[in-house]
Amino acid sequence: MVQTSTLDAKEINSMLGRINSVPITETLKMQILRLDRGECEALIPRDIMWDGIFQTFHGGILATIADSITCWAILTKIGSDRKVATTDFNIRFLRPCKTDVRCVAKVIRAGRTLSLAEAEIYDMNDKLVAVSQVNYISLES
Repeated sequence: MVQTSTLDAKEINSMLGRINSVPITETLKMQILRLDRGECEALIPRDIMWDGIFQTFHGGILATIADSITCWAILTKIGSDRKVATTDFNIRFLRPCKTDVRCVAKVIRAGRTLSLAEAEIYDMNDKLVAVSQVNYISLES
């Protein structure tokens, strides 16, 4: 069950429908823990098939997680049916990760055309693994 304190059942169902329609959700076995207005939190299990050369969670996969979860945080503000695309993205890796991860994304600004969100990725010991900011453009006005 997805936790929320700011979205109604219809909004949650609409968001989950959108999230589950994205193939990477199933590929990475993402589990949405919480959806609130302007926020999304998810758990992503580590699978060694996604490791990099140092037998840790691959940075590109962590970036994909940050990109996806920030998008969903934005959609909770602008509408789950909106068509958006990433315009720019940055991530800072702070430590290697050998566990599942929890990604917490929050909207910084949701605009009519551009929306900016940030993500923090934690390991299962609640240590910060990476931080990211992602900007999205709405493809419809």
